[in-house]
Amino acid sequence: MFAGLTGWHLLIILAVILLLFGAPKLPALAKSIGQSMRIFKGEVDELKKDGKDGAADKPADGTTGTAQNTAAPAPAPVDPSTESNPKS
Repeated sequence: MFAGLTGWHLLIILAVILLLFGAPKLPALAKSIGQSMRIFKGEVDELKKDGKDGAADKPADGTTGTAQNTAAPAPAPVDPSTESNPKS
């Protein structure tokens, strides 16, 4: 993916970032990226931990928890003799 990038390319990219964000904003940007990565890593670790407790996620009725038929029941047929006719 980055096989074609050389040192000069990276230097130009860094210069453009410096021009866009300015020198005073770069430390705050790096801090927010670090905090975001820390939060993401914590969430991934929590998901991995929850995945190991898979027995707790299974339903009590013995099913595997896969999608079941959740279609709504068909409406009851209407008797035409009791239906009101707005035209008459």
